[in-house]
Amino acid sequence: MTASDGLGAARGALGATRSHQSPQLALMYGMNGSGAIEMRGEGARLLLSDGRGALDFGSYAVTLLGQRHPAVLAAVRRELDAMPVSTRVLANRTTAELARRLAAWGDPGRLSKVWLGLNGCDAVEAALKLARLASGRTRVIAIEGAYHGKSLGALAATWNARYRRDLEPLLGGVTHMPADPAAIPAAFAGDEVAAVLVEPVQGEGGVEPLEPGFLRALADAAHAHGAFVIADEIQTGLRRCGPRLVSTDAGVRPDAVLLGKALGGGVQPLSAVLATPEFYAPLTADPFAHTTTFSGHPLGAAAGLASLAAVEELAPRGAVLERLLADGLARIADRHSGLVTRVRGRGLMWGVEFATAAAAGDVLMELGRKGLVVSPCLGRPEVLRLLPPLVASDDDAEEALAILDAVCAAVPAEFRPPRPQQELSSKWRR
Repeated sequence: MTASDGLGAARGALGATRSHQSPQLALMYGMNGSGAIEMRGEGARLLLSDGRGALDFGSYAVTLLGQRHPAVLAAVRRELDAMPVSTRVLANRTTAELARRLAAWGDPGRLSKVWLGLNGCDAVEAALKLARLASGRTRVIAIEGAYHGKSLGALAATWNARYRRDLEPLLGGVTHMPADPAAIPAAFAGDEVAAVLVEPVQGEGGVEPLEPGFLRALADAAHAHGAFVIADEIQTGLRRCGPRLVSTDAGVRPDAVLLGKALGGGVQPLSAVLATPEFYAPLTADPFAHTTTFSGHPLGAAAGLASLAAVEELAPRGAVLERLLADGLARIADRHSGLVTRVRGRGLMWGVEFATAAAAGDVLMELGRKGLVVSPCLGRPEVLRLLPPLVASDDDAEEALAILDAVCAAVPAEFRPPRPQQELSSKWRR
């Protein structure tokens, strides 16, 4: 592509976005890319329309396997030549095999039932419906700071008032509690609870890991009250944070686990609910109690099968990258302690918290201009997420850290509060 072609492609895409989607969206895209748009992805890297390259350490956690992972592409191409769309009145071998594989992958012998969707909201909506049907109750407990999606049911369990206030009343019976063991008894007082819905690490809420002790206490209380436990691992599962599932690794025995984002290998939209027979009972009795036209579509199922295999193969690589990121981000936090107030994370999911949302916004734009794509946190705008893929090299990680360090050093003075008296090392945690 020539420079002229690239400029034309960018102008056309940004113009169409401005006219037919949102002027604000077009402005944001244009600022983040310095007028360029994404054109091609390969592994941990993107090619932009102006010829520049960029590291993809964002994509809202979808590209855990990087851009265009060859095994996932090959699986989807094979399925495309065989059966890209299911009739929905006959069984499909690829969809059935993904269900079998997921049942054996998540928590074998316990989470033996599988419902398939396209995105995280699909999985949340299905789980909320199943919890109500299976329990005969209506109240759901979620956690302050939680993000579970923006469809009306999922939004009721999402904490951020920005997305809720103009749409209320939402799904009734959802209450939010602080992530504090002392708050658990009061949360279960009153109406009987159908389920608790919890992210083991809050993603949009600022990459906030919930303490394993709190997760276990919450799950124990739920089960003692006859309620189900739903672990939202749409962002944290599939070894994004190290283990296959953070919830089971923490000693929680969820009745349902929600997967999404990376499940389709960065190639196809795909989500899943992995459930116990008791939680899934309404769908066992009536498989049409909750359906979608493209649930378990063959192309997504093929991508999911290839993704599970690739994630397991690359899992040791995640531990190496985690150490590089942990050490590098700690150094950056110490060097820029007036600007960076905390860093925290696990595996390949890290949050860098800045003194203000304005500072984080300035850094986000400058990172894009310098060749590093990261994701903001919708619920905590002062936090940026680094979500590198398993296929990133050591050099990729070091380059990303160097770009972040340089951008932090160049942040204008108006975004820099006075240096705190105490050392930052007492504030940040892993």
